[in-house]
Amino acid sequence: MECIMCHKKHESHASCEDGHFVCDDCHAAKGIQVIMEGCLETDFRNPIAIMQRLMENPYIYMHGPEHHVMVGAALLAAFYNSGGYEGRGGRDAYKAALEEMKARGGEYPGGSCGLWGCCGAAVSTGMFMSIITKATPLTGKSWGYANMMTSRALKAIAETGGPRCCKRNSFTAAVEAVEFVKEKLGIEMELSKEIKCRFSAENLQCLKSHCPYYGPGTL
Repeated sequence: MECIMCHKKHESHASCEDGHFVCDDCHAAKGIQVIMEGCLETDFRNPIAIMQRLMENPYIYMHGPEHHVMVGAALLAAFYNSGGYEGRGGRDAYKAALEEMKARGGEYPGGSCGLWGCCGAAVSTGMFMSIITKATPLTGKSWGYANMMTSRALKAIAETGGPRCCKRNSFTAAVEAVEFVKEKLGIEMELSKEIKCRFSAENLQCLKSHCPYYGPGTL
């Protein structure tokens, strides 16, 4: 199909009811810019709070590949604000890490949760772990941490069940990452005592009472 914005042709599994198609790059471009700017400005130590603020921006859509960058970027921001980059290069290293997250997360295609069986929110936590531990295909412990992180987030996402919800999966993945970082690296980020989704009305496939983030007061 031809993207109605950049007019490049791509293979795709989805279009709107009228047959219009927007490619992943065009869909996510402005949202990723919002994510980068927001993560550089925030002083929050809570990645859920960072994501919730970012999600309020109109360029962060209900679903979309921008979430594959957002999860890891919010975790990097919370990690940095929690002292995670002390002795790891400080703010310059943090800025470079965000750019790396943008590059890696931007390569992960939309719809992979169902088509590949591997949600991009979970993969984003693995990218985050790889970046902060400097994992490569040839490292030892850090290689294990990155893969373990993805598998742990993916398991938690899978246990909730489908259909997809980028908000639910992002929250779930980030919670697992905060706990994993505390266990393995000793850096304590913050987590909300109760996480409530404010986007249920925008999601036609919302699980409602079957979602751990849905409840009274949800908008």
